[in-house]
Amino acid sequence: MPALPLDELQFTEKDSLTGKMKTLPALHPEKKTERSFVLYKPPPKARGDRALLEEFWERAKFVADDLEWLLTLPHDKFWCQVIFDETLQKCLDSYLRHAPRKFDTVADLPPEVNDLQRRLHRNVFLTFLRMSTHKESKDHFITPSVFGEILYNNFLFDIPKILDLCVLFGKGNGPLLHKMIENIFTQQPSYFSDLDETVPTVLQVLSSILHTCGLQCEGASSTPQKLEERIRLTPGDIPLQELKDIVLYLCDTCITLWAFLDVFPLACQTFQKHDFCYRLAAFYELVVPELEAAIKKRQREDSSLLSDLWKRLSHSRKKMVEVFHMIINQLCLQPILESSCDNIQPYIEDFLQIFTSVLQERRFLRDYDELFPVADDVSLLQQASSTLDETRTAYILQGVDSAWEGVDRRKKTAHSLPLPETMAPGLPSNTEGLETLREENHTEYAGAAAAPVCKVSGVELDSLISQVKDLLPDLGEGFVLACLEEYNYNVEQVINNVLEDKLVAALQKLDRAMPRSVKPDPTPLLTSRCNVFQNDEFDVFSQDSLDLSRVQKGKRSDKASTKSLVNDKRLVNEQRERYSQYSVIVEEVPEQSGAGLSYPDEYEDEYDDTYDGNQVGANDADSDDELISRRPFTIPQVLRPKDQKEEDEEDDNEEELAAADEKGAAKQDHFVQDPAVLRERAEARRMTFLARKGHKPDNSGVILGSAKGHGQSRETVQERRKKEASKGTRANHNRRAMADRKRNKGMIPS
Repeated sequence: MPALPLDELQFTEKDSLTGKMKTLPALHPEKKTERSFVLYKPPPKARGDRALLEEFWERAKFVADDLEWLLTLPHDKFWCQVIFDETLQKCLDSYLRHAPRKFDTVADLPPEVNDLQRRLHRNVFLTFLRMSTHKESKDHFITPSVFGEILYNNFLFDIPKILDLCVLFGKGNGPLLHKMIENIFTQQPSYFSDLDETVPTVLQVLSSILHTCGLQCEGASSTPQKLEERIRLTPGDIPLQELKDIVLYLCDTCITLWAFLDVFPLACQTFQKHDFCYRLAAFYELVVPELEAAIKKRQREDSSLLSDLWKRLSHSRKKMVEVFHMIINQLCLQPILESSCDNIQPYIEDFLQIFTSVLQERRFLRDYDELFPVADDVSLLQQASSTLDETRTAYILQGVDSAWEGVDRRKKTAHSLPLPETMAPGLPSNTEGLETLREENHTEYAGAAAAPVCKVSGVELDSLISQVKDLLPDLGEGFVLACLEEYNYNVEQVINNVLEDKLVAALQKLDRAMPRSVKPDPTPLLTSRCNVFQNDEFDVFSQDSLDLSRVQKGKRSDKASTKSLVNDKRLVNEQRERYSQYSVIVEEVPEQSGAGLSYPDEYEDEYDDTYDGNQVGANDADSDDELISRRPFTIPQVLRPKDQKEEDEEDDNEEELAAADEKGAAKQDHFVQDPAVLRERAEARRMTFLARKGHKPDNSGVILGSAKGHGQSRETVQERRKKEASKGTRANHNRRAMADRKRNKGMIPS
């Protein structure tokens, strides 16, 4: 038999008053165990106060032990205690409200106190994790719909609790916390409506910070100021303690929002319904510069407190930028990467609309572009859609570039934001607020180590040294360089410390007239020289001795060289000997008296006598116009007109056919040829000529055939079949195919 859910289970037991048996549901107040849970209080801020430390120890131990007892209860007992024990809910709420966040500054507590705090932290998380699970096993579970009603109606979870859970347990427990919150929202969709009502409260928190700073955000409450209301001070004029409260409140708000959206990204859609991106960017643009200026203005006050405030403000800046990017990524970029090309246009439009609305927030755009380059997102849109509005994207990119005007665009890093435009001396010269919080310490504000200051060199370093020497000319450049390196190249701080004799011990030991050491060039000119004349015969850097006879000093004399060249006949003599070998003709030498044969192989005249009896061409009937009579003068074919070419071809064809006819007639030797044969030959010649020209014979008569009922010839049948088969090459070429289809389906009688 399958097990019933807890909301349907019933137990039968004896009534202690009447002694009768009674049936009670599993979830009933009488099943609750009477136990009083104490409230949680944060650890003391000072380690020396032993009374507060002992009080915290005792109270935290009570809470940790009670939660361990609660976690060991069976399924039905646990839920009865959770639902009907109000002290338990108050205890859990007190921990969520007062538990130290990772960015809170807490005194260094003893190791046993830290261990107790970690134990309590773990028990609270396990309690909420069990409260968010409606099915623990096959036999212990609650109906999902009833589970959602139990959570919602008994206020076991609400949006503020979920926000605190994310900021307290998000680090290191992200996947588990995400599954837990997703199950809560899935089983009870009413939490989405609660979240929708919470977003205006978050915006009201931002507006209250603006109001406290004496600023006014566009779109905020525009009610007129009362006459009796005192004029609000600007952040630069408010007291230091109030400034501290504002920065701490801002840091807590920004980190909580970031932690919630990081754990539960589905909430981004609800936030954007209230135009959260634009409101956040406008808030950033107004508050951040004012608070930075207020902190830098108080540089001569408590330096440790101002340094801590600067870290928290920088950390808040980074979290606000990341919250903006989370919403953009969840609502626009991620759907584009996961959707098909047909469904991405609404997401692209949302992206363009959001960035178009924040183009006027120049400071926010610079910081956002530093962490998450806008050009990369636009490039993604261009790759995903071929119909992207290039005008709007170019307008957005131009707006981002204009936001950088007048500001050096530093190299982008994964976890850094640009420094303020004017960094005041005495404040941190790095972005400590952009660090990652350490996971192992739950009670100490964990700022990452300061990033190394970029080293100055070259002309810029010479300029800084000259600025110091203009006021302190007795100092040596080496000493000034050492001071600049010690004080992060801050000229004002170096001059101030030298004048007030507040240099560090290492600089006090140095000679103030110490010159600047000259570093040898790692690549001297002679060894690094490389050009087209290297290693040639005149390269003095690669060889010790040169052939001085090859060196000409002054202008060369061309007269002597030209004359000697003309008088040089060596080439002529060489060519004369070469061409003498081609003289194969021997001139006739007169024979001298008494001399014998000059040549043994003398030519014999009898050789010509052999052909003296043959009369070549003697019997031919030659005339003086033989060449003219044989072939008349003709115009070359290339120079003939087109019409004359065709006429000549026709004449040649007729002459060929006539010659063939004459040859056949000569063979037959007819006295009078048959006129029918002559007409047939002429028609054949004409058809041959037309065939050469590409004309097709007119076979309409053959296709027409004889009258109906007299039979048709074989040529007529063949021509009709050809016409029927080839009529698809012209218009209405589907007639035959469609007719055959209709006939096959019986639509046309055969």
